[in-house]
Amino acid sequence: MTVLSPRLCSVMLCALLMVGLPGHANATEIELSGDCPPGFQLVSGRCELRSLYQMYPSLEDAGVGGLKTGLPAYRDGYSPQQIDLGRYLFFDPVLSADGSVSCASCHQPDRGFSDGRGRSVGASGKPLLRSAPTLWNLAFQQRFFWDARANSLEEQMLGPLYDENEMANTPEGLLRTLNGIPAYRKLFSQAWPEDFRLADATIRIDQVYTALAAFELSLISLNSRYDQYAHGYADALTQPEKEGMNVFRSFVARCAECHTPPLFTNQQIAVIGTPDPQGMDFDPGAAGPLKEPTLRGGFKVPSLRNIALTAPYMHSGRFATLREAVAFYTGGRGHAVPPGENLKIHWHIWEPNLSDEELDRLVDFLQTLTDESFKPSEPAELPSGMPAVHNEIDQQDLTTFNGAADHE
Repeated sequence: MTVLSPRLCSVMLCALLMVGLPGHANATEIELSGDCPPGFQLVSGRCELRSLYQMYPSLEDAGVGGLKTGLPAYRDGYSPQQIDLGRYLFFDPVLSADGSVSCASCHQPDRGFSDGRGRSVGASGKPLLRSAPTLWNLAFQQRFFWDARANSLEEQMLGPLYDENEMANTPEGLLRTLNGIPAYRKLFSQAWPEDFRLADATIRIDQVYTALAAFELSLISLNSRYDQYAHGYADALTQPEKEGMNVFRSFVARCAECHTPPLFTNQQIAVIGTPDPQGMDFDPGAAGPLKEPTLRGGFKVPSLRNIALTAPYMHSGRFATLREAVAFYTGGRGHAVPPGENLKIHWHIWEPNLSDEELDRLVDFLQTLTDESFKPSEPAELPSGMPAVHNEIDQQDLTTFNGAADHE
């Protein structure tokens, strides 16, 4: 069978040709699911989130670090068809200008919706400035990107879709491609039947954004062993893991003050003085886009959900392991700030002087936050007819992109 490289033909032509290749099922036969993803209930045609955490009081009433703390505000209410359409778009490299990368290239389900690199790689083949953050529990997030420069998921996705170093597309090119694929026109009509009543109706760019957002907002991870313990099952955690939880919640380590349950983030920006890999210029973080000098070197506090799956750690992958990452916080306030930088280090960062045993127990506890029970499946075939792209890495990639050999 002849194999067509997406880099050797236009995306539209390549997609249309590959639909007819032997071994490829007819993509026009794909039908969108009418069922909500796990964790959601179908109510009047829309999928609404269901979680035991909805029974608990808000953070303001429960206190910092409480086990039975309610969820913050969240987004839901999309149709099953819109969510499932977003799933196909998410995995389809047809969204990139040359068909070489998909959303899933940098946000791989098996890597906690990250990519295993300290600095992600897009269509250009060059390492980007920062790592790909996890997509779990985006429904509860209020700001996006490491530097918090986007206030909605739809605003955030404009970056990777159109950045020349990521997916390198344009709104016009994306619509031209999708409208040229009969299978996608059919699926968009299933997701928005009222908008496709006329024979000449076409896919709109806002529908693309909504479908992608609907899928990403359905990625809920709230059923880890920690959650089972929080809901009352005392044997869900081992004794070492409980000891690690107590360190995490203590006013010595102060982890829970920024990584606040149940999301394990307070969604704030914190300047912690984490080092960049050797050879990289200092990353000013949120100071630029938010125009706030005191946030120089500041980044959004990441969720710790599924943290065991998303190594390496920090915004540039500076630490290869969880043990290295937690040890950074006991190294002393500002110990890794480069010469000449006068950063306003967050007041929670101090010198807890945790022992090796306490650090080990912290790692034990963090591993209890893993929950992939609602992980979506990769489509068996894509509407474009193109093969899924798996952006695999090897040890050389890790050394090159993460600076793994240079860890302090």
